[in-house]
Amino acid sequence: MTVIDPERLKQLLARPTGASSDFDLNPGIVLPPGRILRPAGVLVPIWDRGEGAEVILTMRSSRLKHHPGQIAFPGGKVDAGDDGPIGAALREAEEEIALPRSRVEVIGTLPTHETVTSFVVTPVVGLIWGEFIPQPEAGEVQEVFSVPLRHVTDPTRFSIERRRWRGEWRSYYTVPWGPHYIWGATARILRGLAERFAA
Repeated sequence: MTVIDPERLKQLLARPTGASSDFDLNPGIVLPPGRILRPAGVLVPIWDRGEGAEVILTMRSSRLKHHPGQIAFPGGKVDAGDDGPIGAALREAEEEIALPRSRVEVIGTLPTHETVTSFVVTPVVGLIWGEFIPQPEAGEVQEVFSVPLRHVTDPTRFSIERRRWRGEWRSYYTVPWGPHYIWGATARILRGLAERFAA
């Protein structure tokens, strides 16, 4: 059984580390210095119901233009009416999986993560208190599922794989769970969380 101590989690998040990116494992890729990055926020929702803490993830709809069928955190780009990345993460979680923001205690944030799609993503770590019934938003989310926190905070569960992307080999982290292939930005953000738990 895993019981989350909010104060310990805050201490873990406060440990100074650098930002991450989809290019961490690909040092040969040269990024254009004048690139424009769009701000986004994702929620890393940790739900501890007394039977072991879990992280809630989504499978994106296969009908989406960008990243169809991939595993992701609830979240998206920062809109004009949002209170920064935290507001965007909470709003998107409410829209995508019907998680009321009143159920979320924001504990802190992880360092930003730059994606290949030119977003600079702020991962917002939040504890879910009480019960709610996850409901996938049909237009964006194909499935909502959870992974044990102990699985994604264990660095030994992660591996490095590679595939061809835009004509070049690209390496990336993976942390599979059952039938779900968790990779790319989601796995890299979880890897950053795992490094804090293991330190």
